[in-house]
Amino acid sequence: MLTPEQRAAIVADYATSEGDTGSPEVQVALLTHRITYLTEHFKTHIHDNHSRTGLLRLVSRRRKLLDYLHKKNAQRYFDLIKRLGLRK
Repeated sequence: MLTPEQRAAIVADYATSEGDTGSPEVQVALLTHRITYLTEHFKTHIHDNHSRTGLLRLVSRRRKLLDYLHKKNAQRYFDLIKRLGLRK
């Protein structure tokens, strides 16, 4: 999972200002890390359907945050997806 040190590093890397933990960029980055972790988890635990439901919720939440960011500030949206490597 995500250790407090890793979480702090992600927050510091994607924060828009000092002490920022709730901006869409930070939230999407944290969700992306959790989604990546769960994706790797499913490579060895194929029948873990309960966690798969949670993964779908995380992906949906990330999609909503990305849609919100795209509506509010398209440039920040494009910068974020490029940094995270979400779209090709």
